[in-house]
Amino acid sequence: MNELFTTLRLEIIETIVLIVAMISVKLATTKAIKRILTSLEFDLQRKRISQKIVNLFILLVGGIVLAGIWNIDRKELFVFFTSVLTIIGIAFFAQWSILSNITASLILFFNHPLRIGQFIQVFDKDYMVEGKLEDISFFFMHVRTKENQIVTIPNNLVLQRTILMKMETSKEDITTEL
Repeated sequence: MNELFTTLRLEIIETIVLIVAMISVKLATTKAIKRILTSLEFDLQRKRISQKIVNLFILLVGGIVLAGIWNIDRKELFVFFTSVLTIIGIAFFAQWSILSNITASLILFFNHPLRIGQFIQVFDKDYMVEGKLEDISFFFMHVRTKENQIVTIPNNLVLQRTILMKMETSKEDITTEL
């Protein structure tokens, strides 16, 4: 047992240093994201999603460094990741709308002037949705109607429709064609 600990001592120390570094980076990025998005007047939901994306990136980088610390065979790791990516690719090909909804949610999140809590109208040829924007998730936009019902609209459809937004500052309706 003591012999095993002696041989793995360097890897254990490097792993502990990596964990401490990852926690430090997470704390620093959390403060930075909070400060930057507050100055840009983004709402709490956008701050949370941004933090989740950064945390995922930190975790992926940490996993790669950890694989290097423990000398995991690159060929085996490569086979594992390509197998996983192939399965994910087939799943996305079978359900490409999932990928388009995630992409649309990122576009809505970062580049569209929609704000949570804003009154909107989404025009469709068959059905018009009108109400308060409650949430923008990875797959759906949630709108609360005047009848207090929640209507979910796929994000990829939101990018293809005309949206009428009631701006809080100007109290005017502005139509945006996407």
